[in-house]
Amino acid sequence: MDPLSNPSVSGSTPTVLDRFRGKAVTVMGLGLFGGGVGAARALAGHGARVTVTDLKSADALRPSVEALQGLPVTLHLGGHEPADFTEADAVVVSPAVAKTSPYLEMARRAGAEITAEMTLFAGACPAPLVGVTGSAGKSTTTALLGTMLARGGPTRVGGNIGKSLLEDLGAIRPDETVVLELSSFQLEDLGPHGLSPHAAVVTNVAPNHLDRHGSMAAYIDAKKNILRFQGPGDLAVLNAADPEVRSWADETPGRVLLYSLEEPVEAGAFLDVGEAVLRVAEAEERVCLSEALRLRGRHNLANALAAAVAARALGTPAEEILAAAAAFEPLPHRFQPVGTVAGVQYIDDSKATTPRSAVVAMEALEEPVVLIAGGYDKHLDPAPLVEAARRRARAVVLIGATADALAEAIGPKGPPAVRADDLPSAVREAARLARPGDTVLLAPGYASWDMFENYEHRGNVFRAAVEDLGEKGSP
Repeated sequence: MDPLSNPSVSGSTPTVLDRFRGKAVTVMGLGLFGGGVGAARALAGHGARVTVTDLKSADALRPSVEALQGLPVTLHLGGHEPADFTEADAVVVSPAVAKTSPYLEMARRAGAEITAEMTLFAGACPAPLVGVTGSAGKSTTTALLGTMLARGGPTRVGGNIGKSLLEDLGAIRPDETVVLELSSFQLEDLGPHGLSPHAAVVTNVAPNHLDRHGSMAAYIDAKKNILRFQGPGDLAVLNAADPEVRSWADETPGRVLLYSLEEPVEAGAFLDVGEAVLRVAEAEERVCLSEALRLRGRHNLANALAAAVAARALGTPAEEILAAAAAFEPLPHRFQPVGTVAGVQYIDDSKATTPRSAVVAMEALEEPVVLIAGGYDKHLDPAPLVEAARRRARAVVLIGATADALAEAIGPKGPPAVRADDLPSAVREAARLARPGDTVLLAPGYASWDMFENYEHRGNVFRAAVEDLGEKGSP
């Protein structure tokens, strides 16, 4: 592998967690995605006096609580205590916590350092960082890119994909490559510290998390931090088919490579009659990416093309890129087939938490679709989902807080739209409505927090309901 020139993060001075030794550090937001656990374990391991606080109960956070057993960590769960903020030397904040939290204001007034798990990692990692972001497709692109890079040299994958690498800092060598999925929340945290990864991949931008960011402009501004602090020797891989993302080429002084399924590009990669044309190294290379890839859907082909461009630019040979793509399995809850019952296929795309991502899932299928949709409203326009459902779905089964509004929007001119009280009931109803050869698609288009712990919980309930359907037989 040919790692990027500077082993530290662009715009940063490496730090060490040992500076927290003996200090009172509050981890605000334990959560279930690994960041809170990773921060608590890493800081405790470096001698900090760690307190973990979360509004959720210990029972709701059981897997994370169990991951901290045996460590010298104080847990204050089910609510926050002011002293954990007014008496802290530092507060490590979950990306999910609103910047306007009054507890953070208490900590600031008391003179505490306010930071985040990803900020600590990015500022201290001795290896080059490759960051992947986008409104959709970033998890698959991250994992696939990590698989490709690993065939050329030592590679670690983490970040928003569900694994904190903070505990691994002492073991990470400068000759490794670290691939990070970066959410808009994490990028928002990196901005004030002037941190961008050496190599950045941006898959697309569509409305998301507007309930948190407040506006599309603020959401885009946070995303741009993945490029904003890069140096001249750094790399940006941008989706040329997304006009917004393509316009970001001026945000970085580094090398820009484009990728597109729609048109040729001068530098980067594009699709030509099923072959991926790589214009990255000195000579043009062609690989049969679409034939090798085991992931369904044009959107996944675009994700694979993005990963291939970045991997080739970072030194992985084209034949190794192709081999990695051929071996790659769908990630859980990301357009993942989970079973076939009575001739009907069931696909778990619980990670489709925006209307646009649900549209992409529907468009990836050629066969008739029975869609399961609905959930927690992030203040996003449902019109794209409604239009696609009218055009692509045989029927729609609606769940969650937005069920009634979606049913009204689909209206009598759309496909049959029925409501279900819970997801197992929705699966049974979808099975009743489907015909052999159809696909029942869980692509909610909304977040899961109204009914589930997270999108993973929602996907697991869906899989269990499909398995139960297979055991009992289709209705």
